Amino acid sequence: MPCIWTSILPAEKESHNLTNAIFRNGTAGNSHSAESESVNVLLLFLLLPIIVFAVLGNLLIIASVAHFRHLQTCTNAFIVSLATADFLVAVLVMPFSLARSVDRWRFGKLFCTAHFMLDVVLCTASILNLSCVALDRYLAVCDPLRYAARMSAERVAKLLLVSWLLPVLGFCLLVGVDLCWQSRKGVLRGQGAEVCLPELRAPYATVASILSFFIPMAFMIATYGRIFLEAQRQARQIQAAEAQVGQRHRDWSPSGSRKEGKATRTLGILLGAFLLCWLPFFTVNVGHPFWGCPVSPGVLECVLWLGYANSALNPLLYAFINRAFRRAFAVLLGCGILGRQLQGGRLDAGVSQQTGPELGTVTR
Repeated sequence: MPCIWTSILPAEKESHNLTNAIFRNGTAGNSHSAESESVNVLLLFLLLPIIVFAVLGNLLIIASVAHFRHLQTCTNAFIVSLATADFLVAVLVMPFSLARSVDRWRFGKLFCTAHFMLDVVLCTASILNLSCVALDRYLAVCDPLRYAARMSAERVAKLLLVSWLLPVLGFCLLVGVDLCWQSRKGVLRGQGAEVCLPELRAPYATVASILSFFIPMAFMIATYGRIFLEAQRQARQIQAAEAQVGQRHRDWSPSGSRKEGKATRTLGILLGAFLLCWLPFFTVNVGHPFWGCPVSPGVLECVLWLGYANSALNPLLYAFINRAFRRAFAVLLGCGILGRQLQGGRLDAGVSQQTGPELGTVTR
């Protein structure tokens, strides 16, 4: 996902940041300046935690897999790859976007283009890795008997390679061609001494958005929908099996309902968070050429940071719901009695293949 692929109002190009967008209709003078400083501080407190949580959360995932050998599986390679992409977004992209949002661009035109390309590559890699996680969970839940054969180490490596090469080669080529054309024609928009908002022409922006978001979004909806149906089917089978061994209805029915309810909540959180974070940005990105009017810089910055927040949420959504990762985090963070118990050699105890309603990563 590029930082911004849409148009901005010409009158606002000289001072594009979120604070100026908020106060562009305000009054001039000391009062306006004081209010702007207050908004800058507020924005800093709102946006900086996104960077901090994204850095620490994804580092914790990477450290857990590196430290505990039982977590070093082919399945968890997708989680580590996702954490790596989100970590790089937080370190290489977000800090400079934060400076642009609360102040102005201070890093020159050349680095503006480099920042734009990093944004495209890393955010797209993050979304493609999310698609790989969805595929892995689909095979683990819906075809567990053939899972090991279908998700071999070689196939995992190929999927990870595609998840990184496609953004690097494909989208860099797509975006680079348009930016080079604009530069040669002398119409490269959205860049200046204090502005960094490269703008792609509508056809390129639309194609890039479809490839980097809407196709993966459709794939994730389909796979998670299939997982949900399979979880319901398994819950009904459990209920039927318990009934056949003579348990009373009040004993087995609540158990199956709890399993089905947990699967529903987990899938809803996973898919809902992804759509909540990225759908607004890409809706604006693709839809604005058909609206016939430019998009406010304030709206652009808001939907952009909502997308960035996905990199901070992913460690919570894709690792913290997994029991093995939670135990590893407890050890690394030294969380009281639990951490001391696990450090005593019981980290692997109780860790089993998780393909049921919890929908955690399969560990072998």
